[in-house]
Amino acid sequence: MSYNVHGLKDDRAALISMIREADPDVLVVQEAPRRFRWRHKCAALADDAGMVVAAGGLPALGNLVLVSMRVKVHETWCMRFPLTPGRHLRGAAFVRGSVRGGRFTVSGSHLATDPAERPSQAALWKEALDRIEGPVIAAADLNEGPGGGAWRTVEDGLISSGAGHFTFPATLPARLIDGLFVTPDITIENYEVVGSDLARRASDHLPVLADLRI
Repeated sequence: MSYNVHGLKDDRAALISMIREADPDVLVVQEAPRRFRWRHKCAALADDAGMVVAAGGLPALGNLVLVSMRVKVHETWCMRFPLTPGRHLRGAAFVRGSVRGGRFTVSGSHLATDPAERPSQAALWKEALDRIEGPVIAAADLNEGPGGGAWRTVEDGLISSGAGHFTFPATLPARLIDGLFVTPDITIENYEVVGSDLARRASDHLPVLADLRI
């Protein structure tokens, strides 16, 4: 599952209920706590959702990866994109893990709202993704949809299944700006944008939920 949680500003009870109902092995979060008491806030979110923190938070500038107890975490790291003066500092989180022997690396990011800043961030993230060996899952709020330059950069050589779906704004979805991409050695068996009442109350984005075979 990939989810921009809007800084936990909305209906937290709905957010937690929705995550628990979906019961993902991996939850890639954008706009997670990244400032004062971020460790406690990230851990509290994970605990409430019945998951554990794998990577992210402040080191990844609000990108967070939570995992269920079914996932074994082997390695984690984070990266930061160069700061454009007057803009938000952004980055990405990475987790190398396995489920029942199936190994993968998952990465989450949140690209800039500024169309002049996004392409370089997309290129840096894509370079990092391309260096990873084995199955890769990339999830992000790209702040633009399919056909945009940053989206095409990230998607190059990867598979996505977002056509015809919309994730933003949650109350009246009109744009697909939250993407899920996988390497060709991963099969997307099911893909959906969760549009339940819980999801609409939980954030200003709707979450992407996919069943993947590794």
